[in-house]
Amino acid sequence: MDATAADRAGSGAVRTALTIAGSDSGGGAGIQADLKTFAAHGVYGVSAITAVTAQNTLGVSRFEALSPDLITAQIEAVVSDIGADAAKTGMLPNAAIVEAVAATVTVLDIQRLVVDPVMVAKSGDRLVDPAALVAMKSVLLRRAFLVTPNLPEAEALSGVAIHNDDDRREAARLIYALGPANVIIKGGHFPSADIVDLLYDGDRFTEFRSERVPGRHTHGTGCTFAASITSHLALGLAIDRAIPLAQQYVAGAIRHSTGIGKGHGPMNHFWSVY
Repeated sequence: MDATAADRAGSGAVRTALTIAGSDSGGGAGIQADLKTFAAHGVYGVSAITAVTAQNTLGVSRFEALSPDLITAQIEAVVSDIGADAAKTGMLPNAAIVEAVAATVTVLDIQRLVVDPVMVAKSGDRLVDPAALVAMKSVLLRRAFLVTPNLPEAEALSGVAIHNDDDRREAARLIYALGPANVIIKGGHFPSADIVDLLYDGDRFTEFRSERVPGRHTHGTGCTFAASITSHLALGLAIDRAIPLAQQYVAGAIRHSTGIGKGHGPMNHFWSVY
């Protein structure tokens, strides 16, 4: 925690977190999931919307990206007035948006930036174009305190086909070389009894094991996991404490889902508040 964050925490001031992501009309992922997660953690959430999607639990039928200038204006407006103790990115659909976000977080000197490299929706619909991936690797990841890919995203970022844990460690090393301070490759896509998320900080690997909760109500798990970590970083927690708390929060949100939707339904983001 830096001096400013420590002063805010000591004074009892409300902590703030910024999400830079797409809007999910179904409310289970994206901006909506992030803001729900921030609120459930007692953090005041602000947002910059990058795209508007028409989607539900069955899939994404359409989306339109906002202009890079409008996205930049949103970020500048909230950070200049309200501030951001931590921030996260989600859906950044094209290279121009990635570059604008990278430039803006650099100018505003946002330190605790979590990059969730969203590429494909739970339904399988692609949410970014190939040039956005190139821009993410070249200009955004170097600004990240943490990047949180799942296995397919880690393969896309690293160029490594991940079949086992050795592959995953090699992918983490290659992603780390792109500039983030920390890399966590999530283990949800591994066919294992438990979920094992793997953190690499450039010196050592640390495994974080959590229960795999069965069920189809898993829409927005990646967004929510990254947003929970962002919340804990905003509250001043160290990353090795934030990750297991985020795992517990996501597991509880799946376990207490309300059964909404005919497809991959949303979680219950406020399960721990009731």
